[in-house]
Amino acid sequence: MTVARSERLLILLQVLRRYRQPVSGAILAAETGVSLRTLYRDIASLQAQGALIEGEAGLGYILKPGFMLPPMMFSQDEIEALVLGSRWVAKMADPRLAAGAVDALEKIAAILPPELKAEIDSSTLLVAAPRNRDDNTDLAMIRKAIRAEHMLDLTYEDEKGSPTQRRVWPFALGFFDSVRVMIAWCELRQGFRHFRTDRIVSAVATGKRYARRRPVLLSEWREAEGIPAPS
Repeated sequence: MTVARSERLLILLQVLRRYRQPVSGAILAAETGVSLRTLYRDIASLQAQGALIEGEAGLGYILKPGFMLPPMMFSQDEIEALVLGSRWVAKMADPRLAAGAVDALEKIAAILPPELKAEIDSSTLLVAAPRNRDDNTDLAMIRKAIRAEHMLDLTYEDEKGSPTQRRVWPFALGFFDSVRVMIAWCELRQGFRHFRTDRIVSAVATGKRYARRRPVLLSEWREAEGIPAPS
């Protein structure tokens, strides 16, 4: 199957982004399915468009950060992924994050060529509304605490409705079809706990930073749960 040149250049950029060290032209040609001669032409084309690709034949190539793809470089699959993702967030997240998803998609649509903008307007990928609507927790406040690495004081009900007072170190939010979960280190239990947000009676921001960094907590939680890190 013949790949359009614009899509081929996009694939090359995506391959280059995976490498943190210079990678040989032979490896890039093999991964993108082209000859070395074509690869060199494609690299020259990307450099002419402003891509910060350093290196030369025989030494290897590396893509420096900061290059923004021109709008026409979005593939149809990527457009559908953006539409589906933004619609999912708009349905499942808190109002501020939902509004951010809608605004972001509108900004993307505004700079797309007409034929790709039409793909957004006519997308048939739909997201159903969540089943659980009994969750009034301020997720925006929790997200702010996560970003700032601040502790929260919770009043939390277990599955039997018994309340407990907790001081927690929130570091992640999980969004599921019928429930949303805050993942945190719990000082009371001295371990990682998953708090359903529909069982949070109250959450108070302390403004106090917890003792460990959020990426460290996330990494330790993944290891404890047997969840591999994103590739």
